[in-house]
Amino acid sequence: MPDTERDVKIKICGLRRMEDIKYANMLLPDYTGFILADGFSRQITKKQAAEFASQLDKRIKRVGVFVNQPAKTAAEYVNNGIIQYVQLHGDEDNRYIDNLKGYVKREFGIIKAIRVRSAEDIKKAADYKCDYLLLDAYSGRQAGGGNGVVFDWTLIKNISKPFFLAGGISHLNVADAIKMVKPYAVDASSSMETDGYKDYNKMKAFVDAVHGGIR
Repeated sequence: MPDTERDVKIKICGLRRMEDIKYANMLLPDYTGFILADGFSRQITKKQAAEFASQLDKRIKRVGVFVNQPAKTAAEYVNNGIIQYVQLHGDEDNRYIDNLKGYVKREFGIIKAIRVRSAEDIKKAADYKCDYLLLDAYSGRQAGGGNGVVFDWTLIKNISKPFFLAGGISHLNVADAIKMVKPYAVDASSSMETDGYKDYNKMKAFVDAVHGGIR
């Protein structure tokens, strides 16, 4: 947990064009997310991820999003310096996490996404051997996030691990979210898009709203 609301971090997920990288460099979120799983509209290739990583401001931490892919696949992205954090957004368990840690040869972080339907989902998440949790909405659609669905924030209680709050977070509700659940970070994607692509004005509105909400 952040010590104060002023410490809340920002993660912008689903960057997939060089324009998005330029926008991020202008706004300087704490984290950016690359979708590296198959079958998603915001998916990018390994070559694109490497190119984007080389152009992204070094102050911004790079997160790769994976869904039920081999641990070796995720580890390659870390070992090649493309990403610094692995976000697991599928059914990966602690055995998977142990294998991933064994394959990675440099310092990195693990974020485990939880699709929240009940308080029990959050309670069980405490057992994961990850550095952070990411609490997202369960929408009934496939895993991977970016669905723009909000879950019941009152379910968030007594979490021992620092967590990213995702699921329908936008410039309209992020200040309330920060005050209510005091996350380590807030994570947004679809709310910053127009016609499926990142919109600088919406990205800036989100960043400004976070900063306004933690003053």
